[in-house]
Amino acid sequence: MENQQYEKAAFAGGCFWCMVKPFDEQPGIIEVVSGYTGGTKENPTYEEVCSETTGHYEAVQIKFDPEVFPYEKLLQLYWQQIDPTDEGGQFYDRGQSYQTAIFYYKKEQKQLAEQSKQELAENGPFNKPIMTKILPAETFYPAEEYHQDYYKKNPLRYNAYHKGSGRAGFINNHWRDVK
Repeated sequence: MENQQYEKAAFAGGCFWCMVKPFDEQPGIIEVVSGYTGGTKENPTYEEVCSETTGHYEAVQIKFDPEVFPYEKLLQLYWQQIDPTDEGGQFYDRGQSYQTAIFYYKKEQKQLAEQSKQELAENGPFNKPIMTKILPAETFYPAEEYHQDYYKKNPLRYNAYHKGSGRAGFINNHWRDVK
C-alpha cells in the first residue's frame, strides 16, 4: 500500500553501488533504487551510460518517510558520501556520469539543497569550491537488476570496491568526527 506521506529524493554521487548502503540502513528509508537520470536517452543501459554518450548520471532514487528521516538528514548523509569538490567524477570513477548532483522533486527540496550546499561551503571540511550541481529531477530509469542492492548481493566485491576506489578512506578522513 502506498503511503501518501512518502517522498522521493535523488542523488548522484559517483558509482551508485556505493550510494545505496548508507541510505538503505537508515530508519524511515522505504526504498533505494540504483539507476540513471538527467540524460537524453530513454531507458539507457549501464554500458550506454558509461560510454558518456547519454548525458545520464549514475544515481540513487530514495523513497523515504519525511516524518522519520527528513530531507535535511538525507542531504547531510549525502554530503558525507562524496567529494563535492571534484567536478570530474568521484574517486576512481571519472566522467560526467560519475559527477555529483542533487535532483530535486519540489521547490522546498531545491531550497534545502541550496541551503545545505552553502552551509557546506562555509563550514565544511573542504578548502575548495563545492562543485555538486542542484538540478530538477527528470525521469529516473532503474538500473539493471544485478546493480540493485549490490552491497547485499556481492558483499566482498562491494567492500573491496568501496575501499579500493578511495571512497572509504576519503569519508573516514573528512567525516570521522561527524555523528
